[in-house]
Amino acid sequence: MYFLKTAASFDSAHFLRGYKGKCANLHGHHWVIEVEISGEHLQSDGSGKGMLIDFGDLKQAVRELAESFDHALIYERNSLKPDTEVALLSEDFHLIPVEFRPTAENFARSFYEKLNKKGLPVCRVTVYETPDNCAAYGV
Repeated sequence: MYFLKTAASFDSAHFLRGYKGKCANLHGHHWVIEVEISGEHLQSDGSGKGMLIDFGDLKQAVRELAESFDHALIYERNSLKPDTEVALLSEDFHLIPVEFRPTAENFARSFYEKLNKKGLPVCRVTVYETPDNCAAYGV
């Protein structure tokens, strides 16, 4: 089995509504997405000969995903009061509502699914919330 791994990062804010602790407050992280793909066979011809996939293609997909979340407020849909959401949007803040509580665990699964839909043979996605704390999702 062959494995390739790459990483990209983004800076964003989130909060955990209903959490009993500091993370209930709006705060930011320097998130790192580490993506590992795997496959049994390397390409046998063409410019990709001897490669699982081109590292450039893998890096671009992961970088685009990271950039789409960069410098945003990521929040669980319906966790902000409607007036708050309207006020933030009127200030041109970059808001990203998600269908899950924005934890490292849920980001790992979401990013795994997004990259898998792009046809990448993803086996694991690890999301670092801090340099020492991460969550992973994979098969």
